[in-house]
Amino acid sequence: MRNEFPYFLIRLSYGAVLLAHGLLLKIFDFTIDGTVSYFAESFGMPPLLSYFVIFGETIGGALIILGIYTRLAAFLSLPIIVGALFVHLGNGWLFSNQNGGWEYPLLLLVMGIACTIGGNGSFALKRLPIIDLFIPDILK
Repeated sequence: MRNEFPYFLIRLSYGAVLLAHGLLLKIFDFTIDGTVSYFAESFGMPPLLSYFVIFGETIGGALIILGIYTRLAAFLSLPIIVGALFVHLGNGWLFSNQNGGWEYPLLLLVMGIACTIGGNGSFALKRLPIIDLFIPDILK
């Protein structure tokens, strides 16, 4: 039997970062309208896509922390993290560089992949029976 606790820590950390970026940073700090405007002005991102990012980070992060559809939530978060990685690529390696480097988004990408592969793991609330019917087995 393998020790699930280290994986639990990765899942918990990744979910916490997503939730914090979605809820605290984008909703409470910048506000939803401010985030949508910033993404549109800085990156040319359509408003609908900005809402998906906010929703994906907030709800996805909460689901990952709780261990509910972890594999699906982590998989759906990967495009968000890849987008963040591309935004920071030109800023150098260290995240302490001006506008943030790409070390932190790369770490998040690795954590997201680990959660996608690992799924719920131990200490998880698992799946909701009703919703479970609509999710492909590979993403459960």
